[in-house]
Amino acid sequence: MRYCRIPSGLLRKRFGFECLPDFDRSLWLTLKGKADEAIRPLSSGVIAGSDLSREAVDAARKNTAYLPYGKEIGLKVCDFQRIEGLPNTTIVSNPPYGVRLGTKENAGRLYRLLGDFLKQRCQGATAYIYFGDRRLIPEIGLKPAWKRPLKNGGLDGRLAKFEIY
Repeated sequence: MRYCRIPSGLLRKRFGFECLPDFDRSLWLTLKGKADEAIRPLSSGVIAGSDLSREAVDAARKNTAYLPYGKEIGLKVCDFQRIEGLPNTTIVSNPPYGVRLGTKENAGRLYRLLGDFLKQRCQGATAYIYFGDRRLIPEIGLKPAWKRPLKNGGLDGRLAKFEIY
């Protein structure tokens, strides 16, 4: 949405501020029209995503289809280990951390594999990875450029940035 300059609330029919006594419908429609005109296209291949779960990929397709240019987002069912590489890109990931899917031991192994993938096939990339269990951060085998607290579904997780050289 940010890349395409899609305004937040684009799909909403009404906003609470429309009920305020000093609401100016004409001004609102002018501002909304300018914001809608500023939306820019998304070229195919700029944003892509994958997951092992067909259900997760189908849900992402359904959600992105509502957005202007959402169909240009390449989504596929795929194990990240089958991807040749992602050099010089921005990677955003929310891998399992043993709460809903699998066990903590399996999560540790997965993070080690992800760290190896990043080191070996993603030179020049920047990776932002959400750790629902911050004790898993060392398992990735990379030194984070920074870590930020990020609550997600009641979990006291961390978002970590990794610069891959």
